[in-house]
Amino acid sequence: MENSNLKINSSEKNNAEKKLTLPITKEIAHSLNAGDYVYLTGTIYSARDAAHKRMTETLAAGGKLPIPIEDQTIYYLGPTPAKEGQVIGSAGPTTSSRMDKYTPTLLSLGMTGMIGKGRRSEAVINAMKENHAVYFAAVGGAGALLSKCITKAEIVAYEDLGAEAIYKLEVKDFPVIVVIDDKGENLYGE
Repeated sequence: MENSNLKINSSEKNNAEKKLTLPITKEIAHSLNAGDYVYLTGTIYSARDAAHKRMTETLAAGGKLPIPIEDQTIYYLGPTPAKEGQVIGSAGPTTSSRMDKYTPTLLSLGMTGMIGKGRRSEAVINAMKENHAVYFAAVGGAGALLSKCITKAEIVAYEDLGAEAIYKLEVKDFPVIVVIDDKGENLYGE
């Protein structure tokens, strides 16, 4: 069944070029396959190590997350300051494994997408399969180019963390590759 949020620009369903309007539901996550090229449009949130740590501490203390998490995508990003006339500075991905100890908790709460670079732990991959989530890779070293796909950026939580604050980002045709899908297919493992 084709979802109206997902447009496939190929006659093949595997390793296709796809345009996806966020958010990512579990159904959409399940339709994505390792190797698919995807262009994301809509809202994503940025969060790095310090923000992930604070979110899990908040949950452990019985508090609520400062952002909606169900069907959301988190980009492991700490942007550089925006220059005059820019929405955001360089917006390249950070190493995802630094978030691995926090990720299964967020996946269990309904997060369905992550954007970063590098391998993920077996615990994260198992949580992705269990919770129908996908891991996208963005091109490391291309932060200036990726920032051009971000049309709006605003800090929404943890401003005291500076570049590691949580940003709400509006993106248009943000290019990523599915590197681990919810079936456990892993391009890093091949």
